[in-house]
Amino acid sequence: MEINWTEFTPFASFAGGVLIGLAAFLLWYINGRVMGVSGILGQIVMPSDDGNSSGGHGTGGQRSWRLSFVAGVIAAPLGYVLFKGEFASTMVASPVMLAVAGLAVGIGTAIGSGCTSGHGICGLSRISVRSLVATCSFVAAGMVTVFIIKHGGGL
Repeated sequence: MEINWTEFTPFASFAGGVLIGLAAFLLWYINGRVMGVSGILGQIVMPSDDGNSSGGHGTGGQRSWRLSFVAGVIAAPLGYVLFKGEFASTMVASPVMLAVAGLAVGIGTAIGSGCTSGHGICGLSRISVRSLVATCSFVAAGMVTVFIIKHGGGL
């Protein structure tokens, strides 16, 4: 099984979108928390007591659901491989490029106070102007980056 990165796949895309939306809704409904992956990971690595991590449940309780969320993000593709068979993936960039991109994303999520999942999925659904600006910035930066890499010779 290999992901088709170049063709339009409406049914798979729709199913993935529904599952992401359902996960975001359930996290908000059950736990009262926004599903922003950078915030979830950030609070695991560097927990704070600024109201973000405690939420009246104590830092330990907040850490456990965050760890469960990350475990689910890791377990889901592993479960897919177990049920569907082998999974093939092709590297589209060098390891150095991926490390630089990851660092840039990390810095961007810190500056933008959130990531694409937090702003693009949860923020937009709450009609947050701040999230609209952040999401438009993410998309624009991605488009500019692709243009530079494709037409400017890359790194």
